[in-house]
Amino acid sequence: MPEAVMLTYDEFEDLGGETKFERRPGVAAVETVGAELVSMVAAIRAETFVPVVWGDSGAPEAVSMSTSQYRELRGDDEPPAGTIDDPTRRVYATEPLPDSRSMTLDEFAEMMGPETQQILDEIRSEDDTSR
Repeated sequence: MPEAVMLTYDEFEDLGGETKFERRPGVAAVETVGAELVSMVAAIRAETFVPVVWGDSGAPEAVSMSTSQYRELRGDDEPPAGTIDDPTRRVYATEPLPDSRSMTLDEFAEMMGPETQQILDEIRSEDDTSR
């Protein structure tokens, strides 16, 4: 049964994690997370764990948190009693929104900015020369 979730720091930040949770101060090194993993799992089981932001060179890259903290972060409902709480097996609504529409690759590249447009142009020119 999963006890912890690892997500990117970007996802944590996009979902408002910095304002929703008290977390371990600073950015833990990858080696620190590895060395403290047993105590982290014990804290998760004791429901005393605070999310840990970690990464290389002090730059936040990932976050470790309990499955219940992740559910709270996403705003998910509590699972029914007796259900294994496994975020990797949840099913979410994937139907398009009423205002959704198809996009062309060019529209998507334009939306992403000039660098993406340049990459797309390079890919197309490489494709043209390989024919």
